[in-house]
Amino acid sequence: MSAESRLASLTSWQADWSGLRVAVLGLSMTGFSVADTLTELGSDVLVLSESADEEYAKLLPVIGARLELGSLAEVPQALVDFAPEVVIASPGFSPSHPVIRWAQQSGIAIWGDVELAWRVRDKVVRDDGTPADWILITGTNGKTTTTRLTASLLVEGGRRAAPCGNIGVPVLDAVRDPAGFDVLVVELSSHQLWYLGQSRAEGELFPYASVCLNLADDHLVWHGSAAAYRDAKATVYRNTRVACVYNKADEATRIMVEEAEVVEGARAIGFDLGMPGPSDLGLVEGLIVDRAFLDDRARSALELTTVADLERVGLAAPHIVQNILAASALARSLGVEPAAIHTALQSFRLDEHRIQVVARHDGITWVDDSKATNPHAAASSLRAYPGAVWVVGGDLKGVDIAELVSTAGVTARAAVIIGVERASVVAAFQRHAPAVPVFEVDAGETGHVMNRVVEIAAGIVDGEGTVLLAPAAASFDQFSSYADRGHRFAEAVRDWIDRGSADDTGRTPPSV
Repeated sequence: MSAESRLASLTSWQADWSGLRVAVLGLSMTGFSVADTLTELGSDVLVLSESADEEYAKLLPVIGARLELGSLAEVPQALVDFAPEVVIASPGFSPSHPVIRWAQQSGIAIWGDVELAWRVRDKVVRDDGTPADWILITGTNGKTTTTRLTASLLVEGGRRAAPCGNIGVPVLDAVRDPAGFDVLVVELSSHQLWYLGQSRAEGELFPYASVCLNLADDHLVWHGSAAAYRDAKATVYRNTRVACVYNKADEATRIMVEEAEVVEGARAIGFDLGMPGPSDLGLVEGLIVDRAFLDDRARSALELTTVADLERVGLAAPHIVQNILAASALARSLGVEPAAIHTALQSFRLDEHRIQVVARHDGITWVDDSKATNPHAAASSLRAYPGAVWVVGGDLKGVDIAELVSTAGVTARAAVIIGVERASVVAAFQRHAPAVPVFEVDAGETGHVMNRVVEIAAGIVDGEGTVLLAPAAASFDQFSSYADRGHRFAEAVRDWIDRGSADDTGRTPPSV
């Protein structure tokens, strides 16, 4: 049997995976889940990584995989000698990476962890003998919130559902969970979707339902262009069986659905904050309603919850309501009743670092939206807090911040700019929002950046006001993650409060 024929046969946990030579790129949580799965299946696994978590490195020989540590700037000879039949890459490996290019040029199959999970999804089946349905969720912003929301709605509706994927739980871990699930709610990054775009026919996913929440420039360095990023995101709709959910306020997502190759009978379901038409979810006089999943769509609507109810639990910000509409559409496609959706929303809480109020003191509200790692996300935060002192900057990932500054940034009371790419952010304010006072915080040491940010911001606010951390950029230039950035911001706020906010240094704005 040829290598290609053998790979075509590997579409079940019960297939013969023994002896299959697989090179796994990267030893993070994802890479380890791939190696662990393949060794359990009897494959011959070589893991290549430039660095490795000590725990994972110790476990690899225990599970029967080999580890090759060293630079991957060039194709390692150990990889060439191994002659893999498949390369499975962690999402951090871009299409331009030397090892990925080598595999393509050598005709070696390239998978991501999600394709492997799909191929072995029948390890644990439902009572009827079928594997769990998959719901796919992507978008430039709101993926994690919508994934958590969807899983919560499904569980309240009586389905055994689990959030997984880019949310921090590898899909392979969910697929192999002995408890089993009715539905897997899979958050997918553009990186993971690019790898799915490389799938051969037998490895393509057939999700029950899918959504792209929105689209704005992001990860342009990784993908190489905005068009390539868009094409990767569009992969989410491919082969959808029942419901393609899209954002009516974002034309790019509608076009994706129109162009997608889906299973016959799949429906396009729209959502936005306006009046819904038939086959849509939306708002009517403060009610969140469904006009898609009921018999008389032309003349009727089902109430799911109210904006007032969402306000009481801190979920009424416009972009969060959009996430709720998308999650509700996905849950309704699986038959979850409106009453279950209403109940689930009353107990749902947002993650840390997502428009999280970390303190209210001395007239100042301090808001941590460190998860706003691109301009699109930051724009939503600025709309929720007009007139805030805006803490902005970091690793821009090749994205131009000028449009954000010219549209939403002009509403800020002042801007406190952090990060190694401060110059381009300052230039954007000088050109597009010259009336907004700008204060720079030198890169310095990570441990002191947020203390200085808080001192400056507190000095700017006169009376009552809001300080909003919504960086519109990644964190890796100065912090280990967006969570680390948010935690340090919150710690600096608490330190400032503990020191006593009424002293002279705390309330005297610095010079511009």
